[in-house]
Parts: sequence; C-alpha cells; structure tokens
Amino acid sequence: MSETPPETVPPGSTSSGADASARPARTGSRTSIKYILMLGALAALPAVTTDMYLPALPQVAEDLHTSAAAAQFTLSGTLLGAAVGQLVIGPFSDRFGRRLPLIIGIALHVLVSLACFLAPNIGALIVLRLLQGFFNAAAGVVALAVVRDRFTGSTAAAMLSRLMLIIGLAPLLAPSIGQAVSGLWNWRAVFLALALIGVVLGAIVLRWMPETLPPERRRTKAGASTFSGFRVLFRDRRFLALAVIPGLGMAVIMSYVVGSPFVFQDEYELSPAQYALVFAINGVGMVISAQLNAWLVGRYSPMGILRVAVIVLLGLAVLLPVILVTGLGGVAGLTAGLWLVLAMHGFIAANSSVLALADYGHMAGSAAAMIGALQVGLAGLISPLVGLLGGGAMAMVSVIIGCAALIVLILATATTAYRGDASNRPGRRRLRQGTKPGAV
Repeated sequence: MSETPPETVPPGSTSSGADASARPARTGSRTSIKYILMLGALAALPAVTTDMYLPALPQVAEDLHTSAAAAQFTLSGTLLGAAVGQLVIGPFSDRFGRRLPLIIGIALHVLVSLACFLAPNIGALIVLRLLQGFFNAAAGVVALAVVRDRFTGSTAAAMLSRLMLIIGLAPLLAPSIGQAVSGLWNWRAVFLALALIGVVLGAIVLRWMPETLPPERRRTKAGASTFSGFRVLFRDRRFLALAVIPGLGMAVIMSYVVGSPFVFQDEYELSPAQYALVFAINGVGMVISAQLNAWLVGRYSPMGILRVAVIVLLGLAVLLPVILVTGLGGVAGLTAGLWLVLAMHGFIAANSSVLALADYGHMAGSAAAMIGALQVGLAGLISPLVGLLGGGAMAMVSVIIGCAALIVLILATATTAYRGDASNRPGRRRLRQGTKPGAV
C-alpha cells in the first residue's frame, strides 16, 4: 500500500477545460495512504452490507418462515436499490459536489439499517434492503467519482486496484464478523453492526473527506438538466459496452454470493463457520488479482489486460461443471475452481471502468453512476436466476458461465479490443501512459 499514484488533481483546484491541471502527489505520504484507505472504506460499504449478512441467510429464511429464494432476494433487492440510487446520486454529485450527497446517503443508510433490525416479515425486509442499497450507493459512486476527479488512465486503474485491496477485505472479514455477531444474538444484530459502521464512516467523512469538485467545475449552467449527461452516455456505444462488463462481472460474483450459502451449507453440509472460511478464501483471490492488476497496468494497457482476462474467465468458468459432475476434489475442488473464476474480476472491473470513464472527466459523477448502476443492477437482475433454476451448485455455475460468455461477446462485438490495438486510437493512447487528469 506504500505506492502512491504519481499524478493527482488537488482537491479544490481550478480547472482548465474539462479537468483541473495536475501536480505531483507527495509520493509515499501518510496523507495519500489515508486517502486510499478512506476511499476504499467508502467503496466497500455496499459489499460489507451484503457480505456480513450472508452466513445468516438460511437463518433468515427459517426465522421469517419463508423460502430460500425469498431470502436470497433480500440480497438481490439491495443491489437493485443500489442501481437506482447510483443513477440518482451520481448526477447530483456532479451538480452539488461530492461531500453533500455522500453525507446524506450514509446518514440514511444508518437509519434504514436500524429499521431492518425491526423488520417484522420478509416483505418488509426486502423493501428496507432496497432502500438500504439505494442510500449506501452514495458511498460507492462518490468514491469512484473522486478517483476520476483526481486520477486518469493507467494511474486511475492502479488507484482502483489499490482500492480493491480494501474492498476485497469485505469478503475476507465481513462474513466472519457477521457470523460472530449473529451467533451472539441472531441475524437482526447484523443490522445494528451495519448502522454502527455507517456512523463511523460518517464521522470519517466529516473530518477528513475533501471536496474534490469545486463549484466552477459543477454542472450548474442554466438550462442544463441534472440528468442530461445520461443521454450522452447512452449514445456512446463503446462506453455502454465497457460499462456493462463490470456489471456482468459483478453478476458472476453475486451468483456465487447468493448461491454459495445454500450450496456449501446444505449440499456440502459445512457449518456456518466453515462456510465463512470458504468465503474468505475465495475473497483472497480477488484481493491478489487486484494488486497484480495494479502492477500490470504500469506495463501493459488496460485494454490489453482486459481482452486477455475475459477469455481466461470464460475458460475457467466452463471447467466448473466438470468439477461438479466428476466430483473432482469434493468441496476443495469446487472451492479451488471458484477461487480462480472469482479472481479474474480483479483484472476486469478496474480496467473496463477506467476505459469507460476516460472521455468523461467533465461528468465523472454521472459516468461513474452509470457504471455503478449497471454493475449492481445487472448483478441484482441476474443473480436471482440461481434460485429460480433450483438454487443448487449446477444452477450457480450455469449462471456464472452465461455471464462470462456475455462478457466475451460484448467486448468482441462492441469494442475494437480484438480488432487491432484500441489504445492507439486518438484519445485512447494516453490510457497506457499514465497521463495527467484532463488530458484524456
């Protein structure tokens, strides 16, 4: 974590054109490390909200007298809420700055978490989880927009990979913490813990979060609609393709997330503590790959890494049914296969997001919101297919394979990834060179 991206835009600096001019960061400074930790913690809040709750999912179904599919929808509902939340919060952060929407979102996350603690039935819990996802979307979309405010190109890809180290701690620690909390009381106590986390993050933002979008760079010109940027984004075929890819990658992860509690605890008869350990092991893969990607983007273009990674993802995914049918390695074999598949996300999400954001520094909030909304929205729409297909291991891996195949198809048909070096086109070459913000 000692590496600091070499070029930043100082918070509050004035702009020249679309973005402010850059100046060198204080390499290795404690301030830079704290900044990465803060943004990483904010970006991880939605993941923590999901993952801390996982070991208790069968307990929720039993306690609220509902089906496994309905209990799984409390996870998918959170993602759908987050998709809508990002579409609303992102443009408002372009208009009113980053801090205000973030503070409001975290505060409402705390209140809804307390309401989830009191939920009387599964219907109420699903609705509250939708709201929880809507409000804590502010943390994720603002963190990504702040990265685009201050970094670009390969530097931004490296920064996002550093954030993935912190985000990756969610699957490592959150299920174990959730298991410990629910073990002391029951699943409801998890929401008290989530409320407390929100309070701590809110205090950190109030004390240390700088405003990275000064008034002169906000989208407040007369006649400009807060949501007008979405029309521009929807017309950009390349942006949409690159923005959809992280969503399908997240759908791979969430198909595993919603299916794995029942696959490992019911089919393979692991205890909740053993399942939390398996979940943590698979989380390690995403952390390692994210850090490896941070190293690779200094040597290869983001597009070059992406076009190889998606092919590898598909190849690994199609091996999962072989493991299930043959029983190769039992639970260890399935865990190993999933570890490799999930690890590929570290090479896909950061690079495709940076490529999508490259031309939209002047509306980073809206562009980040679109990416984030597609990410959680697609994951929320696709992951329930695991339950609808039966909720078993084969249903889980079938959805994973379908998502991986779509990623390859979209990258191949909607971009120039496999038709020559896309990064050599005007406006793209600098992605490989670690350019100054505003230069792309």
